[in-house]
Amino acid sequence: MTAAVPSVIAQDLAADLAIASFTLAQRFSAGATMWCVAPAFAPHAHHIAVEFVHPVIVGKRALPAVALTGPDLLGQVRVSARAGDVVIAVAAADERDVRAVMRRAAAWGVTTIWIGNGDRPQHGAADHVLWLDDQDPALPATGEFVLLYHLLWELTHVCFEHPGLLTPSRECTDDVCITCSDEGRLGEVITAAHADGSASVRTATGTETVVTALTGPLSPGDLVLVHAGMAISRLSED
Repeated sequence: MTAAVPSVIAQDLAADLAIASFTLAQRFSAGATMWCVAPAFAPHAHHIAVEFVHPVIVGKRALPAVALTGPDLLGQVRVSARAGDVVIAVAAADERDVRAVMRRAAAWGVTTIWIGNGDRPQHGAADHVLWLDDQDPALPATGEFVLLYHLLWELTHVCFEHPGLLTPSRECTDDVCITCSDEGRLGEVITAAHADGSASVRTATGTETVVTALTGPLSPGDLVLVHAGMAISRLSED
C-alpha cells in the first residue's frame, strides 16, 4: 500500500482548477480574449494578464489577456468583452462590481472564473469558482492566489497538448431542438424605448429587438429573460 501524498491544493479545488483550465483551453482555441479584473487587488489583474500573454516556458503559446482597472469596471467589461471571451476576477464574494459583471456574463456570451477566499459566492454566480475557504482578509496579499492562477495557466497549456479535446461538441443535431427552442435566455437592455414599444437587448447571440409588453418600461442595463422575441420577465441584480 502506498501512503497518501499530502497536497497543498484540496481535492475539490484541484478538480475545479482542472475543469476551469479545460474550459479556458477551449475558449482560447476558439479565439477568446481573457479580461482580468480585481477591483481591490489590481496587481492580481495585471499579474494574470502578464502570466498568460508572456509565458515563461519556451515553446508555450502567448494567450490574449488584458487587465481592466480603474473606475466603472462594469462599463469597461461591457464594452470590451465579446461573445466567446472569458472574464476572470479576483475578488471577495460581496464585491459589488464583480457581482454585476458575473450577473450579466451569460447575456454577453462570456465565460466567467472567480477567484477568492472567505464566504463563497452564491451557487451559479460564476461558471468556475476557485475558492479558498480561509477567512483571513490578508490572504489575497499572500502567495495563495498567485498559486491558483499559476496552476490555471499551467493546466491550460497541458490541455493544449490534446487538441482533439478542444473543439466543443454539438449536442443538438436536429434542425429544430425542442429543448433549446423553449429556453429563456438572459439579456441586458441596451436601448429601452422604441416607438413601437420594443427594446434592444444584448444576448449571447448578439443584439435582438424584443417586445416589452410583459415587463413594462425598461431601462438600459436592466436584465431580462428573452423568449420567442419577447422580454418575458425582468430580473433583479441578485
